[in-house]
Amino acid sequence: MPPTDAHAGTGESRFVAREQDWRNGAIVYQVLVDRFAPPAQLETKRALYPPPKVLRPWSEEPRAGHFVESAKVWSHEIDFWGGDLQSVRSRLDYVQSLGADVLYLNPIHLGYTNHKYDSLDFQAVSPEFGTREDLKALARDLHARNMKLVLDGVFNHMGRNAPRFVQGQAASKGQGSQSWFVFGPQYPGGARTWKGVPNLPELNLENPAVRDHLWRDKNSVVRSYLRDGADGWRLDTAYELGPAFLAELTRSAHQEKAGSLVVGEIVNYPAGWMPALDAVMNFHWRTLLLGLVRGEIAAAAAATMIDRTIDDTGLEPLLKSWVLLDNHDVRRLATELPDRAQRRMAQMLQFTLPGSPNIYYGSEVGMTGGDDPEQRGPMRWDQVKEDHPELIWTRQLITMRKQHRALRVGDYRNLTTQRLLAFERYTDKAADAVLILANPGDEPVTETVQWRHGAMQDTTRLKDLLPTQPLSSKDSPALQVSSGYLRLTLPPRSFRVLAPDTSAQDGYSVYKRMP
Repeated sequence: MPPTDAHAGTGESRFVAREQDWRNGAIVYQVLVDRFAPPAQLETKRALYPPPKVLRPWSEEPRAGHFVESAKVWSHEIDFWGGDLQSVRSRLDYVQSLGADVLYLNPIHLGYTNHKYDSLDFQAVSPEFGTREDLKALARDLHARNMKLVLDGVFNHMGRNAPRFVQGQAASKGQGSQSWFVFGPQYPGGARTWKGVPNLPELNLENPAVRDHLWRDKNSVVRSYLRDGADGWRLDTAYELGPAFLAELTRSAHQEKAGSLVVGEIVNYPAGWMPALDAVMNFHWRTLLLGLVRGEIAAAAAATMIDRTIDDTGLEPLLKSWVLLDNHDVRRLATELPDRAQRRMAQMLQFTLPGSPNIYYGSEVGMTGGDDPEQRGPMRWDQVKEDHPELIWTRQLITMRKQHRALRVGDYRNLTTQRLLAFERYTDKAADAVLILANPGDEPVTETVQWRHGAMQDTTRLKDLLPTQPLSSKDSPALQVSSGYLRLTLPPRSFRVLAPDTSAQDGYSVYKRMP
């Protein structure tokens, strides 16, 4: 008697099919190569950072600098810490021990800056990071651990020193649609740039030759890196590429490697971007979760917003979409939410809502950082200790997801409440069901919640998957289902993640004939 609702797919096998697709509900670990792990042979690399570039000690934190007119970049964009692909490989034991399924690298292509969003040549790996052979070795290491590799594709713009841009600028008159870039006197500096940033001239994607080079040809950027071992692409500024070009790129990726992932940086409402993309970076839910835990969005309103997002976007692409609370473009979570109760509620929801949680390197040990470039500090390996409370908490969340398939591939159902956020993740098996309840307010809330799950037997006791305080005591009976209802009190700024105890007692189980 599996439950049914508008969000459910068709056929009991949909959950098995979802589990067979690595893109659904994966744990994604994001890394800035320059900042993740110190290199083994730093002295041999110093020549790769000629002035005005600066190689900083690992103990130093990034700080906003000054504009370097000669290079058309900010000085903090050319501050380096020396990390490379080999040093990333040296820390894969740690990434795997967290429980990550996917390693996502910020751009690695040849570029002038530390962030490499100003590529000079997409087909080359920046020498500060290594070579394409190093990348292939990293991919092999990950695959041997049953993990995947996703690269960052910056196909909206390049760097101003890219040979194609320099040549095009010199011969821009009369080129028109055949140019790789868009030139004209109406643009400051004579070329259209991304958001007016002088170092980032925009590519002319309307020119078929540009798209051939990037994703259509057999040896294009998208296809060749997939052959090298990458398993997918995260597309920078995907919202600027447009649905038609995104769909073309995604088709090319799937033709080259079936089951590869194309996830787009979409800061907008996510509806309408799939199937041009497989998934999005779900910034929309980041804003919702931060607003909820801060008291800016009421729980009932948040429930409606989640429902509408799923209705409008579809559950299948949302299961593949990355649910993030921080990354390289926004303030780190511990800075954004210094209150631990708020932070933990947001993280709990990040790991229980449909999607793939994205962990930004270092946030699992409470790294702080404000606006750019402060949120891009070097990894604090000195904080990676088994008794670190943030690391313990992150591992609890990841373990919970891995042990409960409904949180990875289950359907979603909102449960009606007045002051709580309450929802269920479920499959076609009653034992898989997980009930999530959160009280983001400043007052205790007692409510009776209708659990709309017909297979949930009366008197079923509930177990807490993330125990933060006792579910029962000598003065309070154990929580259990009563005729499809659950009555409980949640203290201020607290939550419960509950699952039914369907085990047999003294050989007897009321679930003996339930799927």
